[in-house]
Amino acid sequence: MLLPSAVEALSALAQAHRLAVFRLLVRAGPEGLSAGEIAREVGVRPNTLSTHLAILERAGLAESRRDGRSIIYTAGYGRMRDLLGFLVDDCCAGDPEICTPVAAMARSCIPG
Repeated sequence: MLLPSAVEALSALAQAHRLAVFRLLVRAGPEGLSAGEIAREVGVRPNTLSTHLAILERAGLAESRRDGRSIIYTAGYGRMRDLLGFLVDDCCAGDPEICTPVAAMARSCIPG
């Protein structure tokens, strides 16, 4: 991941409701959640949620798919994996054992 992409992803997460939405989507797993479920869980109005979801989608941290009349949102696990890798890539000044547990844990829990 290049620095501009990391900045875009981190910027998308640098807002309380967007971070809450992203964490909710990560917990929901590959099945995802409808926009209505997300709005209820996070406690935001639907029009505000649309803006947050659009920002997360542009950053690659959320994905959507149509299921009948609903739109289901899931976390962008590939982008999440890339971002986590970027954050620990140059870890610990040549002593990667310090970050190995964090990196391994992150990789093991991300689908795909």
